[in-house]
Amino acid sequence: MKREMAVAALLVLSGCGSVRGVGDMGVVIERATGSVEVVESTGGTVLARVEGLGDMSHASLVYSRDARYAFVFGRDGGLTKVDLLSGQIVNRIIQAGNSIGGSISQDGRLVAVANYEPGGVKIFDAQTLELVADIPALSASGKPSKVVGLADVPGQKFVFSLFDADEIWLADVQDPAKPVIRKFTDVGSKPYDALVSQNGRYYIAGLFGEDGFALVDLWKPDAGVKRILPDYGRGEKRQSVFKMPHLRGWALTDEYAFLPAMGRHEVLVVNRSDWKEVKRIPVHSQPVFAMAQPDGRQVWVNFAHPESGKVQVIDTMTMKVVKTLSPGPGVMHMEFTPRGEQAWLSVRDLDRVEVYSTRSLERVGSLSARKPSGIFFTSRAHRIGL
Repeated sequence: MKREMAVAALLVLSGCGSVRGVGDMGVVIERATGSVEVVESTGGTVLARVEGLGDMSHASLVYSRDARYAFVFGRDGGLTKVDLLSGQIVNRIIQAGNSIGGSISQDGRLVAVANYEPGGVKIFDAQTLELVADIPALSASGKPSKVVGLADVPGQKFVFSLFDADEIWLADVQDPAKPVIRKFTDVGSKPYDALVSQNGRYYIAGLFGEDGFALVDLWKPDAGVKRILPDYGRGEKRQSVFKMPHLRGWALTDEYAFLPAMGRHEVLVVNRSDWKEVKRIPVHSQPVFAMAQPDGRQVWVNFAHPESGKVQVIDTMTMKVVKTLSPGPGVMHMEFTPRGEQAWLSVRDLDRVEVYSTRSLERVGSLSARKPSGIFFTSRAHRIGL
């Protein structure tokens, strides 16, 4: 009887047009207006605009386990829970003075926020946004540190970097009231961002204060931190860095990692078997994101101001640039549809999101958006480290 009643209720809702899946939906950050757009990729349309989210100048988000809710992290320290189906804010708190991103736990019950001011990580109940843990990030001298590169990893853990303390911390939050912290020290100067491999095994942090990257094998934490590519800029004068590269672009294929070089017009190719450099790919300018398509066949690269009007596509078999696109000035971010048939590009200075076919590399659609930056599809809900 209960099953029949549930089916009947579903049919009634379907007849009213109230049931919709979220698998093809996403969110576009409108950085200048404190708002986000809820979009769908099947028809390439905007479903709703949600306003009142505060400072979106460096906003990012993660999704709930069922992909219905987006947890948006604002630069003003705001944490906002948005319902994609209703297009409304469910809850909003100001949890710090300046935050830079966040993550959601493996079981979907906890939302963690990385903070610049006052530093540290705060962890909240995903249902209520009640604070359940506060992890101050203090250097050996007791000074607070900015936290960057926060990501979830298997085992109900979060991993993150301390920019001012040159450390990487692994927090086990199986009991969020009593987080267990493992600290990796002397990882290199000023880790600025990081990525986690798709299987959750490797955590790689870029270093702003020196050339190279810091790698932690989370399956073998006792091995400590491994420094990779420590000499890629040795003997050469580093150019002024116009925008920090971001590693959260998932530029990992089965065999290689494609990493943006700090202060250089290059993408570095690293063999994932031994984490040694195999090639440098010359690109248009200073790369910001190097993002691999879901199938790993191509890597798309955007660039820092003042050369931010271009996007280049790298063939991962030949390791060469095969196409240079000109979507318009201010390309801020890229996102692939779940199966990779399209790439959505936010073009801030045109107030547009431009949609490209990854097969033809031609523009196939366009949406209006107010100074768009980050684009996040709900497929991220089921991926480690995003």
